[in-house]
Parts: sequence; structure tokens; C-alpha cells
Amino acid sequence: MRALLSLQAGGPDTLSIREIEEPAPGPGQVAVTVHACGVNYPDVLVIEDRYQMKPPRPFSPGSELAGIVRAVGAGVETPSVGQRVSASLPFGAMAEVVVVPANRCTVIPDTMPFDQAAAFQVTYGTVYYALVGRGALRQGETLLVLGAGGGIGLAAVELGKALGARVVAAASSQDKLDVALAMGADAGVIYPGSLDAATEGKAFTEAVRSACGGQGPDVVVDPVGGAYAEPAFRSVAWQARYLVVGFAAGIPSIPLNLILLKGAQIIGVFWGSYMARSPHRGSDDMKALLDLFAEGRVNPLVSERFSLERGGEAIARLASRSVHGKVVAEIVGSEDRMSD
Repeated sequence: MRALLSLQAGGPDTLSIREIEEPAPGPGQVAVTVHACGVNYPDVLVIEDRYQMKPPRPFSPGSELAGIVRAVGAGVETPSVGQRVSASLPFGAMAEVVVVPANRCTVIPDTMPFDQAAAFQVTYGTVYYALVGRGALRQGETLLVLGAGGGIGLAAVELGKALGARVVAAASSQDKLDVALAMGADAGVIYPGSLDAATEGKAFTEAVRSACGGQGPDVVVDPVGGAYAEPAFRSVAWQARYLVVGFAAGIPSIPLNLILLKGAQIIGVFWGSYMARSPHRGSDDMKALLDLFAEGRVNPLVSERFSLERGGEAIARLASRSVHGKVVAEIVGSEDRMSD
């Protein structure tokens, strides 16, 4: 079978297609013929050895997939051969066949396209865990979403609305903000491409407060970090919850006195560790999310699709931070070479 492999540390241009032996599922595992693989920011970091997890090479990037179960290992009762599933794993999804633990698989409805399913598990799973499991978002509260035009951001907009919050989207351009507003955000803020000056940071803080009705947000979803984190935190309401999801703009520093003065919490959201430690709770989350999908209350936006051979380009596009919604690699050729 074919896989897109990282053979040395570096950018997306260092990835190569290789023929490798097809893996077989062991006890508690299933083998999935991959139809689509979602691209996420950790894919940018892991191939450069900048992620907290450093898999031994060669390895394939990709942490979420959708496809059809082709074989099951000993002791597996569900899913069964022939079922359509989405699945998450630390890495390895950009390949024609992938072995994953059965408890990391979710059976998906026939009405859910593979590309949307591949864009669903990590992104929406992360945001659901953030808002429900960590942030305890309540109906009627105000949610601020940074990076609102990206995959995590748009998922947060949709899920925030589904959970009954007033959602304020913050994005780096009008076109990204327009997408977030179209996906349900109640108000929006455009922040500059960089916040080098104190005056720019203060202006951003005031713009957020104004968009939130003057009181500031109760909950913040931040997949951006960098220079945007401190001014965003300065905007929050009393006893707010600031959810740290990622660092697309770098790792920030926030003075501890601000946390005291706001009576606020800064809360880490590490969905991968949560899934590894509590797979059954993660499975319950996915069932709740699929119910929301079936009700039409969330609808993942897949804006760009690439072939497996162009998987490096897909990662490069995500790294450019110019993408709206999700990027997906569609694993082509599997139907010609294999039988489900």
C-alpha cells in the first residue's frame, strides 16, 4: 500500500510517497481503508520535530481519518467489517490502510460524507471537550473565539451557538470573519496581522469588550496564542474561563496578576491526552456531536481537498494560516488496489 512518510525532520516538502507493507490489526484493533484524512496544525509541528510527541521515523502524519473497516482484530465487537467510521490517532493517517484501536473509532451515518467525517473528530471533538468538559459553557454566556476562520475556530462558532451562547468571532481578515458570521457568529472583530505595539493590543482589548456588550467574554477559545493572548485575556469578564487550545502564532506569556484581578481561570485543553486517558468519555462526546450533525446544528466546512500525493501541499496550506475551515487529504487509488 502507499503512505505519505516523514523520513527526516523538516517542512512539508520533505514528505514522500512510499510503498510499505499493509498493517494487520492486533487484539482490540481494526484496519481501516482510508478515504479521507483531516489536516490539523499538529501535522505542521510533528514533521518538524516541534510537537510534544516525537514519533520514530519513518512515520505518516495525520491524526484523524474516515473510511471503511476492512479487518478486525481479536476481541473486537464493534465496529465491524464494512462499517463506515471516523477515527483519531496520534499520527499515521495519511496512508491507504491504517490500524487504530477499536475504541478510537466512531461509526458514522451514511449521510455523512467521508471528507466531512475526516474533518470532524479532532476539530469538533477538541472544541466540544473545551466548551463542555473544561469550560462549562452555559446558555446565555458570551463566547469569544480567536482564529475564528480556521477549523477549530469555526467549530467553536458552531458549537457555541448550539450550546446557547452568544458568540463573538475574532479573525485576522474580513473574508475570514465573513465565513464565521455566515456560520452563526453574532458579532465579530478583525485583529491586525501582528500586535507589536501596546496601543494595538489595547485597541484589540477594547474592540473585543465592545463586541461583547461592554462586559467582556465569559469564555474564550484560543487556538492562536502569540501576541493576541494577553490583550484577549485583558478583555474577559469576571470569573471568565480562558481555554488554551493551541499556539498557531506562538507561545504567549500572560502576567499572573491579571488572572488574580479577573478572578479568572486559564485552562489547558489537550484533547489527545483526554482521548488516551478517557476513551469512553470521548466516545460519548462523539455520539453527542453526531446527534448535533444529524439535527443540522453543525456542518463542518471543508474548503480544500488534496490527493494523498499532494498531502505535503495540504499541510503547507494549513501552515500558511490562510485557509477557511478544514483542509482534507482524499486518499485516492484505494478502491482500485483493494477490496473493502
